[in-house]
Amino acid sequence: MSSKLRNIGLIGLGMIAGVAASMQFSAMAYKQTGAPLPLDELRQLADVFGLIKSDYVEPVDDKKLLTEAISGMVASLDPHSAYLDKKALKELKEGTQGRFVGLGIEVGTEDGYVKVISPIEDTPAFRAGIKPGDLITRLDGASVKDMTLDEAVKRMRGEPNTKITLTIARKEESKPLMITIMREEIHVQSVKSKVIEPGYVWLRVAQFQEPTVADMVKKINAIYGQNPNVKGLVLDLRNDPGGILPGAVGVAAAFLPKDTVVVSTNGQLAESKVTYYARRQDYVSRHGGDALAKLPEQIKKVPMVVLINTGSASASEIVAGALQDHKRATILGTQSFGKGSVQTIRQISPDTAVKLTTARYYTPNGRSIQARGIVPDLMVEETAEGDGLNGLRLREADLEKHLSNELDKDAAEKGKRVNLEEEQRLLQNVKKYKPLEYGGKDDFQLAQAINHLKGLPVKTSKIKIEERKNGKKTDKSVKTDKDDKTDKNEKSDKDNSGR
Repeated sequence: MSSKLRNIGLIGLGMIAGVAASMQFSAMAYKQTGAPLPLDELRQLADVFGLIKSDYVEPVDDKKLLTEAISGMVASLDPHSAYLDKKALKELKEGTQGRFVGLGIEVGTEDGYVKVISPIEDTPAFRAGIKPGDLITRLDGASVKDMTLDEAVKRMRGEPNTKITLTIARKEESKPLMITIMREEIHVQSVKSKVIEPGYVWLRVAQFQEPTVADMVKKINAIYGQNPNVKGLVLDLRNDPGGILPGAVGVAAAFLPKDTVVVSTNGQLAESKVTYYARRQDYVSRHGGDALAKLPEQIKKVPMVVLINTGSASASEIVAGALQDHKRATILGTQSFGKGSVQTIRQISPDTAVKLTTARYYTPNGRSIQARGIVPDLMVEETAEGDGLNGLRLREADLEKHLSNELDKDAAEKGKRVNLEEEQRLLQNVKKYKPLEYGGKDDFQLAQAINHLKGLPVKTSKIKIEERKNGKKTDKSVKTDKDDKTDKNEKSDKDNSGR
């Protein structure tokens, strides 16, 4: 499907989008396994290298050839493994600290062009008037037609205070627009919060970074300092692409009893077979202080709803899965992305590294989220009329070479199956899509979350979701609006269980 949005990433965020990695850096990535080297295949590689050196139309640098060979070898494994050159490694390290140099737009590709999903608030692209649905056709005059998304992202990134001119095709404009934007360092605010109404709090985690747990504690303490009688809390993980694993463990631990299982991982190496608990040593660096010790005790028991959508991936799915399995919160929204793998950074030189998928992760009940995602307890669309962008966004199961879900052999076959009529309907939704301000007055999913916390009717999707748990197929019925008092009483009874 040509118009399907592919390889969604973030300018300035894309280098770590969807990564749940414990940032392990080692001097050598290679470990002796005892397996013999495939000499015939290595000889072929050397032969091809020699052929290019002797016969190619123009000279090619040795380092470039070998670097591209390494990059292609790693990239062939799965969508999340990658070779990181000096620039990419620097950007990834900066990303975990919430600093980026770029334009500030979420993008995908459509028909060979770069398509704007949405500008990030208060960034150069946002201030320049870039709109959702804009097609970027040229970057500084160079056509992006059939350029890979990574190539386009690299061109849009750069040094602070440097300019780039975007040629924009906008559906309501008869001529292309030329928009020049100044790159700048973008500081992404990891945690936001507000009191929606007396007693009900909205807490948003946009990405899991090194400061996330401490920032979250500051927000919660500030709220309790002014509003000690919190009746309900909404943890918003929508469009949270992930981040570092300790951040996810720490956020989940804030709301769970001490020493509760948060997530486990399993891979080939002994070091990848780990269970992470709601305890200090699993979310705090060796010499760091325990920020969670400063939280009010009430936070462990306050009624909770967690908001997720198709853009919720990796670390955000770890948090949602843990709170769902322990029946600590009701999960509301749309099915998440389904990235259930862990990437580890293995440094292979002072300036380069390999980001390698080393394990799958599992929720406390042993569910593998890989290529499936978190299924909400209450399926609620983005608007009262239905979704805008979620219907077009890709999920892990749609990515080529995605890692399989070994507990659900059919998960690999669950990519999108959208017929032409449905595709046109979704594209029309995108044309009229307006950026949603999470936490704003028009946030439909948040309003439904508040209703749920109050025991009021929730407007949910009237569909059934096929869910597999440990390979066993079950049908999870999704509730619809509740209008009469009896239904509301039944719903309140069920709410007391946290599901």
